[in-house]
Amino acid sequence: MGDDITRQSVLFPRLFSKPLRAQFDERHGSSDGGAILLKGCDAQLDLTRRLASCLIDHRQEGKVEHPIRDLLRQRIFGIACGYAACNDAARLGSDPIHKLLIDLYRMGEAFAECVIERHRRRLGRRCKKLTIDLDPTDDPTHGGQQLTFFNGHYNSWCYLPVAAFVTFNGEPEQYLLSYVLRPGNAPAKRGAIGIVRRLLVRLRAAFPRARVLVRLDGGFAAGEIFDFLEAAGCDYIVAMAKNKRLARRAQRLMGTARRLSRRTGKTAHVYGQTLYAARRWSSKRRVIIKAEVVRHPGREPKMNPRFVVTNLKGPPRRLYEKVYCARAHIENRIKELHHGLEIDRTSCPRFLANQFRVLLTAAAYVLMQELRRRAAGTSLARAQVSTLRERLLKLGVRIERSVRRTVNMPTRRLVFRITWPVRCPQPWLRAICDRTMFGAWSRKR
Repeated sequence: MGDDITRQSVLFPRLFSKPLRAQFDERHGSSDGGAILLKGCDAQLDLTRRLASCLIDHRQEGKVEHPIRDLLRQRIFGIACGYAACNDAARLGSDPIHKLLIDLYRMGEAFAECVIERHRRRLGRRCKKLTIDLDPTDDPTHGGQQLTFFNGHYNSWCYLPVAAFVTFNGEPEQYLLSYVLRPGNAPAKRGAIGIVRRLLVRLRAAFPRARVLVRLDGGFAAGEIFDFLEAAGCDYIVAMAKNKRLARRAQRLMGTARRLSRRTGKTAHVYGQTLYAARRWSSKRRVIIKAEVVRHPGREPKMNPRFVVTNLKGPPRRLYEKVYCARAHIENRIKELHHGLEIDRTSCPRFLANQFRVLLTAAAYVLMQELRRRAAGTSLARAQVSTLRERLLKLGVRIERSVRRTVNMPTRRLVFRITWPVRCPQPWLRAICDRTMFGAWSRKR
């Protein structure tokens, strides 16, 4: 707590019938007592060590006080605890909990490899299906950052990063594998083939028996992407924007949907399919048509035809509703990155510096996802990042520290005992701590 400590007490004589005194003189206290859970997740993922190994330290060795790995840990753990700005580090340096925790291309590779290796150890041969989802998102900018441009779709000056997630088998969680910053005027498909190619190499090496499905939004519907996915032996299902030719082919289905909606007075869906090839496509491909008439009370019915390109077999309705629509879950993951960890804090003037910042935030998100996975079977199994932070990390604790020196021993042992609040932790909290083997622990320094 450093300079914030005061020996004074505050009295509230008029608020309560009994005297109430508040003191603020606890020197070894922290409001982030649960942050030791992050260190345990990092120890199992080996994330910060692998990221630090990609950086070259040009400082003079004799003058280095904090190694690169400790600096990375401080930033990543701080972001996970809700301290998104770099200038929070000066205050957190004296926090006893944060004392304990204490080339971009290669770091991106190490980031993906770390996540894949973690789940290879967890699933092994039991992984039969991999689903890769890519989705662009906006990162509004409010300064003179490099490569920030006006984007008409989002009606703002921004970056346009693309996030890549992977789902193992039919699990509910989508795990972040890559987060690449791009200029604000970049088309959605820019860099998509390169990202998917690098991920495929690593995923297939780790899960050679798994079938790969790639799901993409409408901005990725391009002939070169379809050709690449087919050559790579991937299943794919990709949304496609409406055009005049597709609208004509959907007319009969739209007429059926209108009659059905008029008869029931509710929103109606009718599904069909066709073979279609755009001018620059190498061949015709299967296009699923969803003819939809949307009804809301007090509004005119709205015609809403949708189109999806796929090489999968099966009924159009099942492919659209069960396979394609499931990609909507990654929207929740992206919202967590924005609102839970503030990955859009890209205020550095240089573009590469901002890429480094989002990579650190992505690393913090991976630790939070591992923490959420450890909470399986509890009320936090599907909790958002902000809820995990409030329930698990933001715990007021008092730390007792003792130093014992033994003659003829060059090391000294520091023993830290975490004293939880007076009220006992909830059973789900004890279960999470037990699984990750946290509690009273010691460390040699």
